[in-house]
Amino acid sequence: MAGGLARLRSTLAAKFALPAGDLLHNPTYRRLWTSILISSLGGQVTMLALPLTAAVLLHATPTQMGWLTAMEIVPFVLFSLPAGVWLDRVRKLPIYVLGEFALAAIVTSVPLAWALGWLTMPWMYTAGFAIGTVYATAGTAAQIVLTQVVARERLVEAHAKNALANSGSEVAGPGLAGALIKLVGAPLALLVDAVLLIVSALILRGIVVNEERRPRADAHFGRDLRAGLRFVARQPMLLALAAAVGGWQMCHNAAMVVMILHATRTLGLSEQAVGLAYIGMGLGTVVGSSFGHRISRRIGPGPCLVLGIAVCGVGWSVLALAPANAWGVAAFSLTLMLFGIGAVFVFINFLGLRQAVTPEPLLGRMTSTMRWLILIPAGPGALIGGWLGEHIGLRAALGFAGGSALLLAFAAWQVPVIRRVRQLPQAEDAEAWLGGEATLGAGGVEPAVQP
Repeated sequence: MAGGLARLRSTLAAKFALPAGDLLHNPTYRRLWTSILISSLGGQVTMLALPLTAAVLLHATPTQMGWLTAMEIVPFVLFSLPAGVWLDRVRKLPIYVLGEFALAAIVTSVPLAWALGWLTMPWMYTAGFAIGTVYATAGTAAQIVLTQVVARERLVEAHAKNALANSGSEVAGPGLAGALIKLVGAPLALLVDAVLLIVSALILRGIVVNEERRPRADAHFGRDLRAGLRFVARQPMLLALAAAVGGWQMCHNAAMVVMILHATRTLGLSEQAVGLAYIGMGLGTVVGSSFGHRISRRIGPGPCLVLGIAVCGVGWSVLALAPANAWGVAAFSLTLMLFGIGAVFVFINFLGLRQAVTPEPLLGRMTSTMRWLILIPAGPGALIGGWLGEHIGLRAALGFAGGSALLLAFAAWQVPVIRRVRQLPQAEDAEAWLGGEATLGAGGVEPAVQP
């Protein structure tokens, strides 16, 4: 009997053992991945609880939902560029950790205001603006931390694994969020996210990245800012990627502002049913994460990104045309699943391509500049979706998002610098682009994971 159990354990261990050379064998990356998994699980609660608080508890109109989304985007437009210069002069990991603690405090403010009778849409707008500010700074730092522990030629693989961590949260998270919201209400459910964010921050504090920054004596903020902008402006691939993903962000935000309203008001779903339907997005993310890296290697990062945009467009179009019955509910879940697949295809390739081509001293400015460029269209997209939803109909906003995404995918495919990218490029020469920014200290960066 004991021998049989030993053989069973050995068989299971062999079946589920990580392949040799897997990134998760590296303890630093494994700790980072675990933090992402936990933070993402809490993020799923907020993704549902925040808009449901506005839509159900505060009876927000489609236009107000559009403004709520736009307020999360405004900080990227205001702060991304200066934040990039600042981040290239400081250590990134402490900023990432501080951002997790800050997000915990912000989401806690919503149930606190609700308990005190202070919760209004202006309060929600302020919370959304604060969340956007954290993502514009600490979120950029988080993306750069990954490049400090993973070799550049494995960035698409690393982003795919990060997406897999997110997908696990997206499978379990919506059901958990729906149950929590039904049990304690949307505002109080946000406290779960706050706790998980604190756990994530504590895990991050245990990561060792030997990064040291010493500002140069002749450092100049304006000159350093221009160096980052000049680098992006002179990279045709980065500009093409910014246009494609920026257009996708416009479509995504136009659809996102009406998704909860369509589910609760057109399809008549309860908060718990919405949470269960969002499991579809988690399943889509699992599929995208599992196959995205392999598809990217087979057809190339550029074509895989275009495919992701098209998959999202199909999903939104299906939901716009689906009837308000059981088929409509099925279409809602299908749309979320297709979005999960498409978004993973878009972002693992977008992030990998832009990081691979950028020299290390410019990563902060490049990341902030690219986020600034792709999110400029997001705000108008949210407002367009809100306006269409309120004045024409919720389906009109979804149809706008779906049709525009399909046209965008067709247009992006016509751009050679995207269509012909079959592998990650080499980083540009840093010396050709450096201004007066901070230099790396003698300690450098902890050796990256090698293949």
